[in-house]
Amino acid sequence: MKLRVVASALLLASAFASTGAVAQDKKALAFVVNGASDFWKLAEAGVKKAQEELPNYSLQFKYPEQAAAAVQQRLMEDLVAAGISAIMVSAVDPKTSTDALNRIGSEVPLFTTDSDAPDTNRVAYIGSSNTDAGRQAGEIALKALPEGGKCIGFVGLPGADNARERIEGMKEVITGSKVELIDVRGDDIDMTRAKRNVEDALAANPGIDCMVGFYSYNPPRIYEVLKEAGKLGEVTVVAFDEDPITLGGVREGTIAGTVVQQPYEWGYQGMKLMAAFLQGDKTMIPQDKLVIVPTKIIDKSNVDAFEAELKARIGG
Repeated sequence: MKLRVVASALLLASAFASTGAVAQDKKALAFVVNGASDFWKLAEAGVKKAQEELPNYSLQFKYPEQAAAAVQQRLMEDLVAAGISAIMVSAVDPKTSTDALNRIGSEVPLFTTDSDAPDTNRVAYIGSSNTDAGRQAGEIALKALPEGGKCIGFVGLPGADNARERIEGMKEVITGSKVELIDVRGDDIDMTRAKRNVEDALAANPGIDCMVGFYSYNPPRIYEVLKEAGKLGEVTVVAFDEDPITLGGVREGTIAGTVVQQPYEWGYQGMKLMAAFLQGDKTMIPQDKLVIVPTKIIDKSNVDAFEAELKARIGG
């Protein structure tokens, strides 16, 4: 009887071991963002949609505790140590993180999104052309300021490629016109500092004509400060991304327009791209290693239709 019990226990233990081995064989893919922001909810929804179509993978969506390159690096190192199979990252500061990103890329396939790191060993970038997005912001400013004017910009991470390219793209379009971008202030994705930057800029430049929010949370902070100062509608606002406050401002005409990306597609297409790569399929990666998801301008003419599409994707 004892022998039978022992044999049964061994069989049960063997079964559990086999189940554990199967679980460990399920490859994990991670999407690592650059900081806590509502902007990433759409990308997270895209990752969840991809999970439905990739049952043999475990998809993870990770926020660093702080929008700092060192913190993001530690998060990715922990993922590698835990056995992650591939990582997609919006690099906080790629210009100063080349060696650190290369170390991750030497351990697992590394993809970039939102903020590229072209000087690293990353496999590919999937996301917007931030230069094109900046050009579209310049188009909004030129249309809204036909007589010209001075603009101040606000952004989270001035060193990140997405910020630099948006600023350069906007400057390219407005060069030679009467519209000027006279200053850009960074906030390191700190919401309190982001609002204070707008307050300080307005106090130092009470006659400013235009404010540009280059990251998703910047336009809402601009909106709040201008409303509190009684200048909402007096100062032209050019925005990026699809924060509800931003879309509300576009609808009521207090924000001239916003340049929107498609982070849902980054999450959805990005996870499928990494899974295909791990399976040996590289056909989805173009020769220049850039998978560009187009941006578009949202103004009063199309804001309602755009918002309805967003709500459908994130369930309201």
